[in-house]
Amino acid sequence: MAPAKTKRTPATQAQAKINVGEKAPAFVLPDENEQLVSLGDLLGQWVVLYFYPRDNTPGCTTEACEFTDGLGQFQELCAVVLGCSPDNADRHRKFIAKHQLKIRLLSDTDHAVMGQYGAWGEKNMYGKKSQGVIRSTVLIDPAGNIAHHWPKVRAAGHAERVREKLAELR
Repeated sequence: MAPAKTKRTPATQAQAKINVGEKAPAFVLPDENEQLVSLGDLLGQWVVLYFYPRDNTPGCTTEACEFTDGLGQFQELCAVVLGCSPDNADRHRKFIAKHQLKIRLLSDTDHAVMGQYGAWGEKNMYGKKSQGVIRSTVLIDPAGNIAHHWPKVRAAGHAERVREKLAELR
């Protein structure tokens, strides 16, 4: 008897590769207010799209607060900052309220967009392998192309490194 075929969902597919210069994968995701955000609607602006594991965890809070603190500088550089995690809109609203965040947070509950951006895949934590969010960031230029990719980043200080790269590339 042949083995049963399993449907490959974004959570079980191999991690996608993101290459600078290529078109960014299109996406439409709900934000914290359940308003749909589309990459196509953001053409003409720089987009900082950062992926993080979970609201209200130490590293994720540090990263979100640093992007919020630098939001004015990103806006001066004509950039939109979007955070993306598997959390739902309700969790995002609570996270935003608790930490007075000013950035938009997108919900990718089925990990499909994270998979397209190489931000969902195998992680190795203390010798244990599992599927999860790979903290990473993509800078998308106004034409919708990948301008820079930061795979497997550390949260602290990351927002400033992204801002510096954005200023350099503009």
